[in-house]
Amino acid sequence: MTSNGRYNVIPDFSADRSPILIAGPTASGKSGLALTLAERFGGAIVNADALQVYASWQVLTARPDDAEQARAPHFLYGHIGLNQPYSVGHWLREVEACLALLQNQGLRPIIAGGTGLYFQALTRGLADIPAIPAEVRQEADRMMNASGEGAFTEYLRKEDPVTYSKIDIKNPARTQRAWEVLLATGTDPRVASALRYRLAQPTHRGPLRPDDRTGCAGRVQSRSGRRLGPVAPVLPSYRRKGTYRLSAGRNAAARGC
Repeated sequence: MTSNGRYNVIPDFSADRSPILIAGPTASGKSGLALTLAERFGGAIVNADALQVYASWQVLTARPDDAEQARAPHFLYGHIGLNQPYSVGHWLREVEACLALLQNQGLRPIIAGGTGLYFQALTRGLADIPAIPAEVRQEADRMMNASGEGAFTEYLRKEDPVTYSKIDIKNPARTQRAWEVLLATGTDPRVASALRYRLAQPTHRGPLRPDDRTGCAGRVQSRSGRRLGPVAPVLPSYRRKGTYRLSAGRNAAARGC
């Protein structure tokens, strides 16, 4: 049993100084494990969660608190405003700067979070897709606000069945992005120019299994009891997968619905 109480095996990462990548489901103990590794191997923790970048989502995402952040350096947590656009491209550029900084400081990068797209882009690269014109993004936001999560799926199903069959159509951020790219460039967002980034590879590829998987549900339930204030669905932060359903349900519970 480790000091964070959830993992029964931690590999020995002391042989080199390459980045450690930690991915997993909600409430599986990623942050606690990252902190344990940071203290043990002289590291700094870099956020890889698309919600934890936002300043106002501390309750929803169980972002590390001040006491935890005081135990080891933390980067890319709570530094983006709710109305500020932020994409995997933004995150990769910031991670690139973090890795250079940590290398200069002699700290081991420990990249932890639950956003699979971030890890995929980090380890496999990201297509260099041109910037989306503001008017296209505004139209997409209007459609999302008017029609909700399914605003773009029918269009993609008819106009770009290849992309429709390959992306997560239940993720509104993915479907909106695919619609924007297709409308602005006529390009399948999965088939673009050469990969631009390839920064890090995980040191340990085997799974780190929590001791008690059923505990995840209890921890999620505990988080769900906290009230969140109303948020406009059109904000960039609100388009992240699951945010609308989670916050809507919790606000209803707080009202006694």
